[in-house]
Amino acid sequence: MDLNSASTVVLQVLTQATSQDTAVLKPAEEQLKQWETQPGFYSVLLNIFTNHTLDINVRWLAVLYFKNGIDRYWRRVAPHALSEEEKSTLRAGLITNFNEPINQIATQIAVLIAKVARLDCPRQWPELIPTLIESVKVQDDLRQHRALLTFYHVTKTLASKRLAADRKLFYDLASGIYNFACSLWNHHTDTFLQQVSSGNEAAVLSSLERTLLSLKVLRKLTVNGFVEPHKNMEVMGFLHGIFDRLKQFLECSRSVGTNNVCRDRLEKTIILFTKVLLDFLDQHPFSFTPLIQRSLEFSVSYVFTEVGEGITFERFIVQCMNLIKMIVKNYAYKPSKNFEDSSPETLEAHKIKMAFFTYPTLTEICRRLVSHYFLLTEEELTMWEEDPEGFTVEETGGDSWKYSLRPCTEVLFIDIFHEYNQTLTPVLLEMMQTLQGPTNVEDMNALLIKDAVYNAVGLAAYELFDSVDFDQWFKNQLLPELQVIHNRYKPLRRRVIWLIGQWISVKFKSDLRPMLYEAICNLLQDQDLVVRIETATTLKLTVDDFEFRTDQFLPYLETMFTLLFQLLQQVTECDTKMHVLHVLSCVIERVNMQIRPYVGCLVQYLPLLWKQSEEHNMLRCAILTTLIHLVQGLGADSKNLYPFLLPVIQLSTDVSQPPHVYLLEDGLELWLVTLENSPCITPELLRIFQNMSPLLERSSENLRTCFKIINGYIFLSSTEFLQTYAVGLCQSFCELLKEITTEGQVQVLKMDQLLGNMIEMWVDRMDNITQPERRKLSALALLSLLPSDNSVIQDKFCGIINISVEGLHDVMTEDPETGTYKDCMLMSHLEEPKVTEDEEPPTEQDKRKKILALKDPVHTVSLQQFTYEKLKAQQELLGEQAFQPLMETVDTEIVTQLQEFLQGF
Repeated sequence: MDLNSASTVVLQVLTQATSQDTAVLKPAEEQLKQWETQPGFYSVLLNIFTNHTLDINVRWLAVLYFKNGIDRYWRRVAPHALSEEEKSTLRAGLITNFNEPINQIATQIAVLIAKVARLDCPRQWPELIPTLIESVKVQDDLRQHRALLTFYHVTKTLASKRLAADRKLFYDLASGIYNFACSLWNHHTDTFLQQVSSGNEAAVLSSLERTLLSLKVLRKLTVNGFVEPHKNMEVMGFLHGIFDRLKQFLECSRSVGTNNVCRDRLEKTIILFTKVLLDFLDQHPFSFTPLIQRSLEFSVSYVFTEVGEGITFERFIVQCMNLIKMIVKNYAYKPSKNFEDSSPETLEAHKIKMAFFTYPTLTEICRRLVSHYFLLTEEELTMWEEDPEGFTVEETGGDSWKYSLRPCTEVLFIDIFHEYNQTLTPVLLEMMQTLQGPTNVEDMNALLIKDAVYNAVGLAAYELFDSVDFDQWFKNQLLPELQVIHNRYKPLRRRVIWLIGQWISVKFKSDLRPMLYEAICNLLQDQDLVVRIETATTLKLTVDDFEFRTDQFLPYLETMFTLLFQLLQQVTECDTKMHVLHVLSCVIERVNMQIRPYVGCLVQYLPLLWKQSEEHNMLRCAILTTLIHLVQGLGADSKNLYPFLLPVIQLSTDVSQPPHVYLLEDGLELWLVTLENSPCITPELLRIFQNMSPLLERSSENLRTCFKIINGYIFLSSTEFLQTYAVGLCQSFCELLKEITTEGQVQVLKMDQLLGNMIEMWVDRMDNITQPERRKLSALALLSLLPSDNSVIQDKFCGIINISVEGLHDVMTEDPETGTYKDCMLMSHLEEPKVTEDEEPPTEQDKRKKILALKDPVHTVSLQQFTYEKLKAQQELLGEQAFQPLMETVDTEIVTQLQEFLQGF
């Protein structure tokens, strides 16, 4: 592609590709796609996006096409790879000028340079790093910033490479530029600190931006650039200096004031300091040992004393708590039970920890966590009132503990309490003792303190097992608190029912459960929605517990199910509906068939909820789970759900429909339990099997469930099912067989040998079959090969007779009155077994299996008679003269035993 002639044409097509008119846009995109593999195309793009006079959108698009081309065509081995000559020209052009005026385009250029560096630096691009180092020294603000931005992205990309050779190259790079990177960072940091009081916001922001970028470079070099960083004085000097710099930056927050942009950048820089420490601790725990004392002193002073008041902010507090937690939990710092087996590095770190975490320090941390950080804030209480469902979702925390203050605080409390439980248990017990009896509803602070202490007791439930008589506390303290219905007491009602849920699986006497169920019924009618949602959670934990007894629960089932259904209707958030549905599913699963009288309302509501949740696939997954347990509970009566149930299965298991990505696994499970509980086949149930063929083609992790579904159809109505789908199934199975190994395919092709080898192996491995039913079936199967004049079968005649006699020994019993033998596995009928209370009632498929068992040859064919008939047929086929030599191949003792079993025929 000639640069001069092509530039105008490419520019015109790029302009068309930015159009909002699809009639113009689509042909332009197609043309650009064709040019992707043309030599010279990327040189044209480089000329376009470095021309600052052109339209920003066109330049942006040119950068994106260039960046995507690196992934596809830069590697030497890639199809349509760029020539080495063009790549050399492009590399030189990319670092000629760091003067891009548009921030977003500058970032994209920095990223694409880093992509090239990942493939070519340093061997094919040795000049990149020296050029960047020289460029970040220039006095021009724009050029310096753009070079620093590129320097960061290149460092970040090279640090992410994991092959040993690449790691060695990055170690060499880090050693060579670390001193410069430190000097650069110190220069920009000092400049910022000098300017912060000047009042020149533009200058402050500019120097702070450079401080942030240079610190990002140092973070990658420090964490990823050294095998033993503690042996490098510059690295350890930088890390030790972080704490003083952090103090300076935290103090700067007073000067910055409320300037949103500057404050945001300042807080990002402060957080980046803490990330350096956290990453270094994670990657180099023993190198971090000299920093343990300073890290703990710094974090504890800012988080648990007055030092941090007025200058700390939530994300910083979270990072400090994570630093404390990682030091407390770090396995590298925990000695073995036998101290002598521990490394000196471990013992040194452990010694520092033990010296820091004294009784006064631990006590202060524990009390401060509970009495300060556990307290519900004004913002949380306001959210409780204005958005109760949002408050509930926010409280659960999920995986957000690393970034959200409350979950992070609770995790830190759990970890410290677990590590130092002997010290902290008396402290928490003392806090409990001061809160006995009811609390004045007018004293909101006292109510919030009690809420916080109860939170701590719940979080530490496993550690307090031997120290708290929870059963007595439940009866004497907690139950009466649940009965206080004043509106201001609702935080405690909600906390107490949560607390009980935490102790259910730890220590809760079974006899007390009816009292708890009574309380749950009352709380599910509470005026406050948050209390009701929390109560539903505790109910789930209760019925999930291994000590759950259905007989205790049944008197409350109707009331609870009705109230849970009302709660499901009332809540509006997708997450909350999912949660309540999971509780309902859990209840249905535990009580099974006992749920039948109470599910009418839910059955009517689920189709509406399914329709409303069209855009919420996770909620639909919860509905599928509920339907699975509902079908199991309803048994054969689940047929009444088919008008709703079968379309749900159809959609969930149709791989041509986008929702199947989320719904398939649960949809298949629902399909299976529907078949297992179906009393009979229906045309609609038969029709949805059309979804199966594409599922079998995928040969996925769901294949096992698919085969169970196929078996389910065969058990349900083999004739009708196979008449409709047998041909397609055979084709699918043949396709599946192509997945077997080449060796397996070769063996299948050796059919002159296969039958004989199979019979020989069968006979040889007969002793591996231990179940008498299977042994009889094997004997019947081998005998079914007779009569035959096939030489292979006749060669194996002796083995077939041996197996048959072994089978006769297994199944024949002697009638003492007549002295004759009979097959003990023959059945004329199958009695319906009695189901005990502890057993689940049989599904419709279980019943079908039992009926089918009556037709099983093991139970309908006499091995004695079958053996006689097959031998007689073989004798008639060959004639006495040829049959006798065949019998002589059998051991005489086996022949004698055979004759004894066949007396009377």
